[in-house]
Amino acid sequence: MTTTHELGTVTTKVPARLDRLPWSRFHWRIVIGLGTVWILDGLEVTIVGAIASRMTEPGSGISVTSADIGTAAAIYVAGACFGALLFGRLTDRYGRKKLFMLTLALYVLATVATAFAQEAWYLFLFRFLTGMGIGGEYAAINSAIDELIPARNRGQVDLAINGSYWVGAAIGSLGAVLLLNEDLLAADLGWRLAFGLGGILGLGIMLVRRHVPESPRWLFIHGREEEAERVVDRIEAEVREETGRQLPEPDEAITVRQRDVIPFTEIARVAIKRYPRRAILGLALFIGQAFLYNAIVFDLGTILSGFFGVNSGSVPYFMAVFAIANFLGPLLLGRLFDTVGRIPMIAGTYIGSAVVAVILAILLINGSLTAWWFFLLVAVTFFVASAGASSAYLTVSEVFPMETRALSISLFFAVGTAIGGITGPLLFGHFIHSGDAELVALGFIIGAAAMALGGLAEVFFGVRAEQQSLENIALPLTAEEAEADWRNEPSPQALRERGLPEEVRRAEHERNLRVADRTARRQARERAGANRYRPGTGRSFYSPGMVGTADASSRTAAMADRRLDEEIEQVSQALAERGPTSRSELQQTVSGRRWGPGRFRRALREAVREARATYLGQDTYGPPDR
Repeated sequence: MTTTHELGTVTTKVPARLDRLPWSRFHWRIVIGLGTVWILDGLEVTIVGAIASRMTEPGSGISVTSADIGTAAAIYVAGACFGALLFGRLTDRYGRKKLFMLTLALYVLATVATAFAQEAWYLFLFRFLTGMGIGGEYAAINSAIDELIPARNRGQVDLAINGSYWVGAAIGSLGAVLLLNEDLLAADLGWRLAFGLGGILGLGIMLVRRHVPESPRWLFIHGREEEAERVVDRIEAEVREETGRQLPEPDEAITVRQRDVIPFTEIARVAIKRYPRRAILGLALFIGQAFLYNAIVFDLGTILSGFFGVNSGSVPYFMAVFAIANFLGPLLLGRLFDTVGRIPMIAGTYIGSAVVAVILAILLINGSLTAWWFFLLVAVTFFVASAGASSAYLTVSEVFPMETRALSISLFFAVGTAIGGITGPLLFGHFIHSGDAELVALGFIIGAAAMALGGLAEVFFGVRAEQQSLENIALPLTAEEAEADWRNEPSPQALRERGLPEEVRRAEHERNLRVADRTARRQARERAGANRYRPGTGRSFYSPGMVGTADASSRTAAMADRRLDEEIEQVSQALAERGPTSRSELQQTVSGRRWGPGRFRRALREAVREARATYLGQDTYGPPDR
């Protein structure tokens, strides 16, 4: 059913309201309802890879050859690329929720149907449809997550969710051992249950996903601002009830000219003309990670068996450990992408994994590696690389306007997978087939070069997106300039003209003075010595990718300064009320853990610098008069 909405120009604080929310059960529902699908993807891909040989054996119940299995894998990837492009466009057009329900339903139906395959053509058809569902999920899920998770947590959450693919891969590796055990399951039953298991888990995720709301950011741009406000009202009411605290006032409104349909030509023109550097960045990141991952993951078992004599029955255990290392990368390093910053962490993980891969290749040429040392170096390479690979999805979902977000994810995923995901396994497969360890080492060096190029692209074209509102990283196409000039803080005279009470005018003026003094001190510190090059969420780390976005950067800086002042005020008031308090108790009193990575620590440090708090020793703080 199609509903017609009145379109016009509206001013809303929906993005600011969402970004200032503390972490709550609502956000955990987003993570579980949307993010767990990657566990499902990893589970299916790994199990299918492990049981593929069983499907070619007599008595399996399906007539396919090893060549057919390879064709089915290629068709699955092709379906994912096609589904990403198709559903990515539909996600931007019809909304996040409709599409992430549709793509999951397609995945469930197609994977369950695959369990009944008896001929090659039937297998090909439903593997293509399964791939379409997964490809569509990449676009719909990543865009919805980024639009619902607060800016201060977005990097860490996005990386952990994308990295959870490897939780499924680890489970799949171990599950394959049971599914292939003919003492437990008949030869024509185990592989079918593998597909059926994916469908059952998908249904469970769908039940949770029903309670995930449509993105309020998408709603207000498409003429449904009242619905967007209602959605945010419900979320805020739930958070207030959970925390027992009133929420701070949102910082900034955005004015947009609502549009129901945005032509594809306009979207393409934005990516090419307005953000060419970001387009190059997205392609470099996706091609690099797709080449390395698809080349190694598909062929790791073959390398272990063919070059190091590992028994094929032991390979699933190696793959499980490999998957765990891949998951721990984004899980343990993810927080640093929000604190140390996007550019140093993305560049560091891409280039760092390339360095370890080159070391591995050199030792492989020298013939000095045992199976365990080879596997350890591979695990270290991908521990670092997995955080970088997950950040590729995070990057393209952040740095383009909201109206193009899902299509941007799908486009870069499709192109990167088509280039790196096809050439990587093809090249590596020929190197392994040659039986020459030096050629295999050359494959690792080529993969390292692809990752290093992605890292260099981040150095030159990366965007300082950590803890920034999506609307400030890339202004929506529908946004218009607000009537008030956000660049200038209101003067006392301006506040008087608005008819505000004297105490409000005085408080606003005092805050402006504090913010100005604090900004001057910070800029002096950032210009001093080696601090000019220190990574972090400050504004001294220049990136060519930010050329043309100075307004958005300045707007974000002003908002961050105001939030910091509010947090310092909370610390000062808590100490005034409680007296001497330990750091941990103070953090609990003001709910500092909910502010975001490093925020409480910074507010407390600034409060001491400004004599609004006193350090009493032994990790204890007190009000300034003490």
